[in-house]
Parts: sequence; C-alpha cells; structure tokens
Amino acid sequence: MSLRDIYESGFDEETGKKSTATACPDCERNLRTDGGEIACTECGLIVNEYHIDHGATAMDFLGDDAQPAQTGAPLTETRHDRGLSTEIGDGRDAKGNRLSSRKHRQLRRLRREHGRARWQSKRERNLGHGCTEIARLTAALSLSYSLREQAASLFRSAQTANLLTGRSIEALAAASVYGACRCNGLSRTLDEVGAVARCTESALAGGYRVLNTELELPVAPRTPADFIPRQAAALDLPAEVQHEGLQLAQNATDSGYAVGRHPAGVAGACLWLAGKDDDIRLRQTDVADVAGVSTTTIRGHRDALMEQGESQ
Repeated sequence: MSLRDIYESGFDEETGKKSTATACPDCERNLRTDGGEIACTECGLIVNEYHIDHGATAMDFLGDDAQPAQTGAPLTETRHDRGLSTEIGDGRDAKGNRLSSRKHRQLRRLRREHGRARWQSKRERNLGHGCTEIARLTAALSLSYSLREQAASLFRSAQTANLLTGRSIEALAAASVYGACRCNGLSRTLDEVGAVARCTESALAGGYRVLNTELELPVAPRTPADFIPRQAAALDLPAEVQHEGLQLAQNATDSGYAVGRHPAGVAGACLWLAGKDDDIRLRQTDVADVAGVSTTTIRGHRDALMEQGESQ
C-alpha cells in the first residue's frame, strides 16, 4: 500500500497544511486537513471526517522536577460533587447506533442504581438540591456563570456553618444568589429575586440576613447611582437624561440626603427631575413601578431634592 492510498481514507498528520497527495473528487483541486476534517480548498467539499481528537489535553505541571499529569475538565462549585460525576446515556451508543430493547432495559436498571448511589449522605443531597435551585434562579435572572459559582460557593459556606438547620433550602439558595449580587454590586432588589424564588419574600430576607450576619459578607451599601442605569433602560430614556440623573443621584449621596432612604426611590426621583429638565414628561406611576416604590415616595423625594437644589 502506498502513502497515497493511506491519506485517501486516513488522517493527514500535517494538520493545517495543504495535502497534494489527493485531489477533490468534485473540482479536482487540492485538499486541506484542518481540525481532523479533510475538505477542498476551492469548493469546500468535506471529503472525510476524523472523529478522534489528536490535540493536546490539559496538563498540570507541579514543578520543575514533577512529572506532567493530565488534569481533565476544571472543577466547578456549581455541582455538588464539583463536576466529577458521570451520567449513563440512553438511546444510542458511542457510534450513534440505536440500542436494542434488551440494552435499553439494562441501562435503565443501571441508571436507577446509579441515581440511588449518587448521594453519599443527606447533607450531599441537600447540597445538590441547593445547587440546582441556584442554577434555576441565575438562569431566570439572566446572571453570569461566574456569579452562579459565587452563589454556589456561598451556599456551601452556609451549609458548612450549619445555617440550613431550621430553614428551607430554597430560601437559602435564593439568599445566596441575592448575596452574590450584592457582593458584586449588581442592582438586584429583593422583589426581583423573590419573584422567581420558590419561597416567600420574608423567608428570602431572613435567609440573607442570616448569611450577612454569620458569614460577614463584604457587602457595600447601595447608592441611588447604582439603580440609575437599570431604571433608565426600563423607561427607555436617552443617554443625556441618564447622565444628568447620575449627577443628581451623586449629589444626593454627597450631601447626605440618600442616607437611610430607599436608594431605588431616590434614583427614580432623580430620573424624573432629569427628564423634566430635558423636556421629557415622565409619569410618576411609570417611574414608581420601575423603582418598586409608591408614587408618594417619588413625590416626596422629588420635592426634597428640588428644595435642596434651590437652597444650593
């Protein structure tokens, strides 16, 4: 067998380079091997696919004298076993062929026993349930994967500190998500998290209070400026109004007016004043709905900010 016969149906080890050993059966141009796939450089016809990945795997070098070791996928806090679990598939084998009914029954029994042996203790089962609930909440709130990992790590710390005793898993999972948002400076309110949580808002607030007290979360107090971008986007305001609203919110914080007051309500009043200065009429009901407060709160902050501006 010649080398030409090998590369007509095999894998070209010169990855990424042109192979002149064969020609395209359609346009008779040169073939190129890229990522284990032999394709024509002219018409793009895929001549052959090679399913085995010969690329380098993740390696871990512990030191100058240590031997390199294959590490595999990174560990994650979002799984109860940090991502080391295995799953038994169903339907088709590794080659894509359908399984027989006998093999289906066998795999069903294996999956049942595998599911029973998946949890080593009730504590691990609670951790898995909490991680699943955190994944659902972060998906519903459109939060990033990094924040999901922080929330899962916070839930682990709460379980290690025995804070789950006497409290529901759903409440502490929602409190972990809300605490991760607060630690990262995201303007998520209790109402927003409570709307998608499987617990009452009072249970959510109680769980976050326990986490903040016992774990001493590095949470900075929120200012009205943190709520301006989200409220401006919800009200579809131009960038000029948002910029002026940020300046008013910063002035309210610097003067001490925002201390001890609802930051979202002060932010809504700042946006209402900024819209009025730019001849944009905003209804107080719309601003109050976006801020999550009443129209009376918006009017009270508006009058106080106007008096403060006149006095200055």
